[in-house]
Amino acid sequence: MPSAATVDEYIAGFPPEVAERLTRIRTEIVGAVADVSGQQPEEKMRYGIAAVMLGGRYALHFAGWKKHIGLYPVPSLPRPLEDEVAPFRAEKDSVVFPHAEPVPYELIGRLAREISAQRAAAND
Repeated sequence: MPSAATVDEYIAGFPPEVAERLTRIRTEIVGAVADVSGQQPEEKMRYGIAAVMLGGRYALHFAGWKKHIGLYPVPSLPRPLEDEVAPFRAEKDSVVFPHAEPVPYELIGRLAREISAQRAAAND
């Protein structure tokens, strides 16, 4: 299968239940970046996975895999948010949400908002 050219194509390439999860995660990330930046963020494919951009640079990548959905990179976050994210950490800069478990969409929105605020502050 050829690589997806757009985020919509990428999501459409997954089974319906995974595509639905990816769509909801995308909505949380895009909404968080828009809240921080005050404008609708650009979305694009980077490294074969979906990325939401902030000020011309990536804010957060999200990807569907066989057993989970991952968010990358997720830096250390302030407490208590980091404590909530910790059970989902797979590596020091990534989090995963197994398909076999409910996805904490509200938590994803909050972590995307925090990451966007950190990246916006770093670009000032």
